[in-house]
Amino acid sequence: MAVELRDARLVAVIGPSEASAEELEQAEEVGALLAEAHFWVLTGGLGGVMEAASRGAKSRRGHTVGLLPGTEPADANGWVDLALPTGLGELRNGLLARAAIGVIAVGQGHGTLTEIGFALGSGRPVLGVATWAVHGVTQVDTASEAVEGLARLLSQ
Repeated sequence: MAVELRDARLVAVIGPSEASAEELEQAEEVGALLAEAHFWVLTGGLGGVMEAASRGAKSRRGHTVGLLPGTEPADANGWVDLALPTGLGELRNGLLARAAIGVIAVGQGHGTLTEIGFALGSGRPVLGVATWAVHGVTQVDTASEAVEGLARLLSQ
């Protein structure tokens, strides 16, 4: 089956590059569940939550895109199908939030907080598992609640 990039439904999974074991587990499950629901997983393409979500998606034969801060595609983690180097550093956080149709935040990091702000400012739905308590973010307890909740919001 050919993959049509123009039909991809990109959901950003955001979170810290230095994540706890629990955050990594949640992110991997989010990635797997997104793939099962036929969403593509969009991340910053590096380690931590980004790598765990990508690994989860690939475990279910899903598709992954990494929007990298640097200029080298080789910097992407090994689970990224399509590495897009931006050369923008942390400014790529705004692109990540705008490129996605929805966002799931797992854990807390300063970059995560900026991505949440960009996503909310762009009108994207944001669900969070143990993330920043920001007005507009729907807080949930589990990966399955995050994916089911986002799918529900996107179908409205």
